[in-house]
Amino acid sequence: MNAVSSASTTKVAPPVRRAALVFIFFTVMLDMLAFGVIIPVLPQLIEAFLGGDLGRAALWVGLFGTVFALGQFLFAPVQGALSDRFGRRPVILISCLGLGLDFILLAVVNTLPLLMIGRVIAGITSASVSTAHAYIADTTAPEKRAAAFGLLGAAFGLGFILGPALGGFLGEISLRAPFWAAATLVLANFCYGLFVLPESLPAERRAARFDARRANPLGGIALLRSRPGLMGLALVQITSQLAHYVLPAVYVLYVGSRYGWSSQTIGLVLAAVGVCSVIVQAGLVRVVVPRIGERRAMLIGLVCGAAGFIIYGLAPTGAVFVAGIPIMALWGMVSPSVQSLATRRVDPGHQGRLQGALTSLGSLAGVFGPAMFAAVFAFFISDLAPVHLPGAAFLLAGALLLAGAVLAERVTR
Repeated sequence: MNAVSSASTTKVAPPVRRAALVFIFFTVMLDMLAFGVIIPVLPQLIEAFLGGDLGRAALWVGLFGTVFALGQFLFAPVQGALSDRFGRRPVILISCLGLGLDFILLAVVNTLPLLMIGRVIAGITSASVSTAHAYIADTTAPEKRAAAFGLLGAAFGLGFILGPALGGFLGEISLRAPFWAAATLVLANFCYGLFVLPESLPAERRAARFDARRANPLGGIALLRSRPGLMGLALVQITSQLAHYVLPAVYVLYVGSRYGWSSQTIGLVLAAVGVCSVIVQAGLVRVVVPRIGERRAMLIGLVCGAAGFIIYGLAPTGAVFVAGIPIMALWGMVSPSVQSLATRRVDPGHQGRLQGALTSLGSLAGVFGPAMFAAVFAFFISDLAPVHLPGAAFLLAGALLLAGAVLAERVTR
């Protein structure tokens, strides 16, 4: 516990200008937008490259999602370790510039291999979210970090809402237009950051050197295992992120087949999920967590998330499904609370490695989660299933969160 105590009492850097924090917020939002903006147009673009072969296009779409997640998995620890050694500012700005230039590449390529390379680069450069979290840890007092991380979670939510909407709207004009728009936004944010983003990690608090042996997922796991309770908190975070992938994996198919919702209704309900999540992470976390503490907020969020998924999986009507959204939204308290508790267990010179490890393992959930939930959904609507249960994937997600709650209670006891 000595390591925990010393880390939690370490002084943070002096407060930075609000403009710098606005830049961090938009950087995280644009990282998520980078993922979401191409959702409506990438399948069509791939299909066009393949001469209209829908079957092959479906396989390539899945492969694109996997390589994006793998890029984050491999390079989030690298970026975190680099920021511990050379500072947060250069890593964040270089990643932001790289993402903007990559969008230009995606807008002009005319072959499938080049499109794949561009998507790999997008996964690598959008891994800067780990450094953004480290920046917040540098500049925020421990008791206020949950609220700050909640704002970053809200940025994710906004990117999730705006990305597909922007991509769908511009995709009607041209399949390349969403990429040009994203490039413009990201490069404008890079220019803004050049002027407003100060360094948050003073030279005397940086790591003595960049250790390539530790700047990888295995090195991140070693860091997590070296601090009391940190691996447990990481597992809670990963379990929560894994459960989240049930939504992109089966939501559209589930509500379309069970409730007969139109594309418009599906989009509106998904937007409502995003809006409720933003309200919780940007507003409720700031009010609730200081009053009840990160531990209770985390446990309440996990239980509410599980309850929401159970409602989704068993809802006999669309109205009951929608009623579960506000309950599910309270799940948004989990990640900021876990992040805040984890940062207390690591000294300032290793916050980048910590966030890199958490981001990397979360990306691993993105590699396996969609396939797992899709397989469960497909099995329980097939003739091979012992019982017809189209909501089985949501029930599995709820079970994962309940397991996460049990683990969270034990490691923070």
